[in-house]
Amino acid sequence: QPDASPGYCWPFQGSRSEVLIRLPTQIRPMAITIQHTSKIASPLGTVSSAPRDFTVSGLDEEGENETLLGTFTYAVQKEPTQTFPLQVQCIAFRLLKLVIQSNWGKPGYTCIYQVQVYG
Repeated sequence: QPDASPGYCWPFQGSRSEVLIRLPTQIRPMAITIQHTSKIASPLGTVSSAPRDFTVSGLDEEGENETLLGTFTYAVQKEPTQTFPLQVQCIAFRLLKLVIQSNWGKPGYTCIYQVQVYG
């Protein structure tokens, strides 16, 4: 079960990281949801480890040809769960690449609590 309690995240070292997501089947992705814990739930009242700027790309089966599906900013002032409509929705993929370009100020790591893909 998804748990957005502080500390139950998927930590990436540093403020820039990437992850390859293999979907169970090929789909035309339409949106991606990113979740982080809330400021209220955080013991220090901060969410500086939340991702800030990120991109989503689709890759062919070999992982060689990449199509940028969108560039986004996760806003810590908004709800902890945010959905981003992808800017390219006409191509089907089984592999997606999520690249975290920056976070909200945490020098050692970036945390993601949940990623969901809709298509």
